[in-house]
Amino acid sequence: MAKPLRLFILAGEASGDRIGADLVQRLRLLMPLEVSGVGGPELETEGLRSLYPIENLSVMGWSDVLRRLPLLLWRVRQTANAILRQRPDVVVLIDSQVFVKAVASRVRRSGLDVPMLLYVAPTVWAWRPERAAELKPLFDEVLAVLPFEPKVMADLGGPPTRFVGHPALARFPMRPMQPERGPLLLLPGSRLGELRRHLGLMRQAADLLRSHPRLTGFVIPTLNPLAERLRAETAGWPVPVEIVTGDARQAAFQTAYAAFAVSGTITFELAMSGVPMVVTYVADPQQAKRYARLGRQLRIALPNIILGREAVPELQFTDPKSERSLEPLSTLLDDPTAVAAQLSAFRELRALMQKGAPEAPLVDPAERVLARAAQRFAIGS
Repeated sequence: MAKPLRLFILAGEASGDRIGADLVQRLRLLMPLEVSGVGGPELETEGLRSLYPIENLSVMGWSDVLRRLPLLLWRVRQTANAILRQRPDVVVLIDSQVFVKAVASRVRRSGLDVPMLLYVAPTVWAWRPERAAELKPLFDEVLAVLPFEPKVMADLGGPPTRFVGHPALARFPMRPMQPERGPLLLLPGSRLGELRRHLGLMRQAADLLRSHPRLTGFVIPTLNPLAERLRAETAGWPVPVEIVTGDARQAAFQTAYAAFAVSGTITFELAMSGVPMVVTYVADPQQAKRYARLGRQLRIALPNIILGREAVPELQFTDPKSERSLEPLSTLLDDPTAVAAQLSAFRELRALMQKGAPEAPLVDPAERVLARAAQRFAIGS
């Protein structure tokens, strides 16, 4: 029997947890596996005993980072020391770009020669392109979830990068038809900073659309650890809101008429499910300053980023106290042609994600992890 592959994996948030669980499942189809590292409920279902709670790393925006900096620095040291102590066959660090870069730097400075992969490329095509070259001494390979990223990383002098697709394609099949009526999904994010900045906006949307004939109610699909907090937060809203988790969360995607979502992986999951949406983001003060220095507006919705055009409306607010117009959300509910156009774009997006770009065809992430491990270790001998 082949000896187990010793994998150290780190996922710092819910979307990375799902990606990590998918990778572990794929690897187990190929060979025996021992898993250690950091993750949430999805990876724990796959047998991981997390070094610490994944919520410790769930931050967004400079204000969140500064508030928790001592804890984050401690977790960097703890994670790197665990890798050095365990000496795994291969390390996979998922997203959480600043944190995983700090971990990788610490491991590399120690002199430990271990294959290290970054799963989910940083957005070098949008912000600080010099980051691509900075990753080259740290990571043997980048596993990209967007089809254009391998070319971008190569052009910018980054590590070798392969397009591996996204597990949401299998997790979220396109629903067979658009319902005539249904609930509006409100998706304020999963990080505490996101909730602070976006729940007021979600409340405004629910109040504005409470009597719309297309809508049968309002639903917030969320993660189990956030459910009670959201029930308390929404208890005083002017309209009732249902908080759902687990299988009910998935079912909500099937019955919804549309969604109002904070930018992030959720926008891709909605698109793969065929749920029309409006996407929003409220920046914290430091992010607002960064956008101002950039001098241009970035796309924030993954469907728009991948397709290279505005397939879904985006509402970006850099002043948290500004008056916020939600007109695009009303327009989506009132205009069946707008819904049809989004659904057509989502089918195009799914086809692109299933095959990749001509210069970067889709490859299996598990095979790439094994290929990197095999360069250094005699797996299966």
